[in-house]
Amino acid sequence: MAKTKRRKSKGRRRKPSVHLQVAHTPRMGRYLRSIASETYLLQTILLLLVLWVLFAAALYLIERDVPGSSIDSFSAALYWGVAAFSTAGIANTPDSDLARLIGGIWIIVGSAIFFGTIVATITSYFMRPLQRPASQIIDTVEYNLERLEDLSVEELDLLKETVDALIEHMETLKNREDA
Repeated sequence: MAKTKRRKSKGRRRKPSVHLQVAHTPRMGRYLRSIASETYLLQTILLLLVLWVLFAAALYLIERDVPGSSIDSFSAALYWGVAAFSTAGIANTPDSDLARLIGGIWIIVGSAIFFGTIVATITSYFMRPLQRPASQIIDTVEYNLERLEDLSVEELDLLKETVDALIEHMETLKNREDA
């Protein structure tokens, strides 16, 4: 069993820390804002939704008069649109040739947009540290500042030295610009 050091409480009882669960909320917000501003995720989702409704409407308009068609309402066409590109074959097959053609195009286009968006967003997430090391440094400093109470004296000294070095470096850069 690993031994852990306990701090002396100086007569006061320490409140349980609840900030661990809440601490990641600002980071998640920053991440979502950066995804929204640095990628085409929102535009792509909007494009996917518009195309889904248009293809479902076209499919419904073609299939509504076909006897025995399983796509007999707009909601059935919307469901077909999601099932067709997300599960590749579980959706009911349209009965008319034109509806099959439109459905096939939707499966290809919808799948490419949907899965391409997921892959591009995940890739951009993992590429961010390589593209923005300054952001990574700032995130590390913010992470440590959120947990000051949990740091030892040695860790706080190291943090102070690091911040002092950053300030010194910033002043050097400013002096170079002014010269």
